[in-house]
Amino acid sequence: MTISIKFSLILLLIFYFFTPHVTAEIKSLKIKEDNRPMILFEQFGFTHKGFASVAISSVSVTASISKPDASRLGFFLLSQGSINQVLMELEQNPETCIVNSKFISLLFTFKDLSPPPNSSHNKSYPIGYPGEYSLFFANCNPGSLVSMDVHTELYNSEDGKHRDYLSAGQSQLPSFYFIFSIFYLIFLGFWIVECGKNKFSVHRIHLLMAVLLLVKALNLICAAEDKHYTKVTGTSHGWDVLFYTFQFLRAVLLFTVIILIGTGWSFLKPFLQEKEKKVLMIVIPLQVLANIASIVIGENGPFIKSWITWNQVFLLVDVICCCAILFPILWSIRSLRETSKTDGKAARNLAKLTLFRQFYVVVIGYLYFTRIIVFCLKTIASYKFQWVSNGAEEVASLVFYMVMFYMFRPVDNNEYFLVDDYQEMQAERYLQEEELEL
Repeated sequence: MTISIKFSLILLLIFYFFTPHVTAEIKSLKIKEDNRPMILFEQFGFTHKGFASVAISSVSVTASISKPDASRLGFFLLSQGSINQVLMELEQNPETCIVNSKFISLLFTFKDLSPPPNSSHNKSYPIGYPGEYSLFFANCNPGSLVSMDVHTELYNSEDGKHRDYLSAGQSQLPSFYFIFSIFYLIFLGFWIVECGKNKFSVHRIHLLMAVLLLVKALNLICAAEDKHYTKVTGTSHGWDVLFYTFQFLRAVLLFTVIILIGTGWSFLKPFLQEKEKKVLMIVIPLQVLANIASIVIGENGPFIKSWITWNQVFLLVDVICCCAILFPILWSIRSLRETSKTDGKAARNLAKLTLFRQFYVVVIGYLYFTRIIVFCLKTIASYKFQWVSNGAEEVASLVFYMVMFYMFRPVDNNEYFLVDDYQEMQAERYLQEEELEL
């Protein structure tokens, strides 16, 4: 086996471990003059009654140097538990083609195709042992170009009649997302009631927060329907379009609300400064790019040549957005600290300072958990428990929303703004001590 093929496999396996699992479904793909030695199509968790159906047609293989060996091109399944053994085998026998490895489940090679001009193959293969498998195509003929139409169906069928096109460990997601959408609708109802009771304390930011809850609920409803139709039929029936639309709106609104709260807009001042507007102008386009990357990853899967690049784009943009939304909160904290020493309202400004410090800690905790802890759960969780990472992310998001909305609820007697004379004296003393320390 050539070094390029070995390197390609190792690179794919690295990204297999450190990227979210791909949701399997019925997919029809076109590959045109592709010279990649390895192509990863799907990752799927099979039960003891799993099946992999692969159909290819319009197959052509061209090479400029020598005639390609049909036995060195083929599709195979690689279980997660066999990855290390395959890598060791390739290290010991560099010239071995991976389709001949004893540690893979070979489906077919191009020797099994019907003769030209109608080169094709269509067969369903039962999975012998339950587990998480990756569907690969290998081309061990360096310099050859492969063109073909590929149709894949990976599914589980417990009763032999009904197919489940969601990977084992993700079958619970439709019900899971629907339940959380109900939570957010109830949350929205409470928020509307709270705003109605304290309408004289309602600011524009409270209305935007209500819109955020509505969009989040709709996003979860569309996610539930998307997963449901994918589970039952193998296709999303257009629900994926609505899902990505509301996912984009939810992401933009969430980051916008955090930035506006962090700047004190509608609480401390009715306007945004120039540098705060620039943060919004940076975050919103980046969110557009991040959602485009998410759509490419989610809809096309790892078979596209730029899959690794789009994964890197998504991670980079997400990190930039998370860092950018922290700056307005830090600016508000610094501004409140300076104002508290000059305007004679020490306790009130100190309370606001405490509020924004706590909000900063909450945002940091939310970003750390959803970007690092959840990511780790996605990569280390068994294929049977892939739903755990989704559950952890949604629980963390709901807790974050509840804490943020409680901290900035529209009430006259908000504990952060209600002060008495004693608190005023204590605040002045605290600020004087802080100034001496500085």
